Amino acid sequence: MDDVYGGTYRYFRRVASEMGLKVTFVDCTKFECLEAAITPETKLVWIETPSNPMLKVIDIQSCADVVHKHKDIILVIDNTFMSAYFQRPLSLGADICMYSATKYMNGHSDVVMGLVSVNCDKLYEKLKFLQNAIGAVPSPFDCYLCNRGLKTLHIRMKQHFQNALAVAQYLESDSRVEKVIFPGLPSHPQHELVKRQCTGCPGMITFYVKGKLEHAVAFLKHLKLFALAESLGGYESLAEHPAVMTHAAVSEEDREALGISDTLIRLSIGLEDKEDLLEDLDQALKAAFPEYTVRN
Repeated sequence: MDDVYGGTYRYFRRVASEMGLKVTFVDCTKFECLEAAITPETKLVWIETPSNPMLKVIDIQSCADVVHKHKDIILVIDNTFMSAYFQRPLSLGADICMYSATKYMNGHSDVVMGLVSVNCDKLYEKLKFLQNAIGAVPSPFDCYLCNRGLKTLHIRMKQHFQNALAVAQYLESDSRVEKVIFPGLPSHPQHELVKRQCTGCPGMITFYVKGKLEHAVAFLKHLKLFALAESLGGYESLAEHPAVMTHAAVSEEDREALGISDTLIRLSIGLEDKEDLLEDLDQALKAAFPEYTVRN
């Protein structure tokens, strides 16, 4: 997958590659690109859907069909954004489904943890052995906190979706905004796929403000309810600037190819009252464009 979380990109580019693993980044919305990238040496295909930060949505079933035509290739889906409530990759053909449980699955921004689920006993036993051998085991208290968060997952995800849809619709109608990317909007290129593959959308929105870098910076500096932070999926609303924050490790050439420009902003919409969220966004846009006449 060409568009991935900055830490994933850094691992594949700077760690795995230097350990001798050959890594190829491809746009998995185009199945012919995925097929062309698979070689006799391919062992694993890693996909984020929706992707981070461009929110591309990948057809998991179709990718599984492509991957599983080739023997012994593992298909991994990073399901962090959708959570288990809105998307079930294993039922769509994935071999491994992983989450940063730090995000939506826990939902309270107080745990650092990862989760992996599989539908194959052989993979389960291998991963269980590696976890024990390496020592990547969460503390009992972290497990308690994550279990607490899972009890409200369904309620939280519904509210994230409702708030995010309201924010996305507001931003799409605002003349100070160049473009909004949100899978729950009909304008999203994979909106119909989302309706087939998922039961809702998370609180993640990516959008471009008009103008230049200084406009994006002014907008972020004037937010009051939104915190400026890199994380996501918690109860609180967050805003960040991918080009210099989460995806700073991505090369300038790759950022340009993906569309991660200086005016791109990523929002994680929390559980606050949606009117408060809209008011905060509006006042920050006014501060960034003090002489701009808004025509909605």
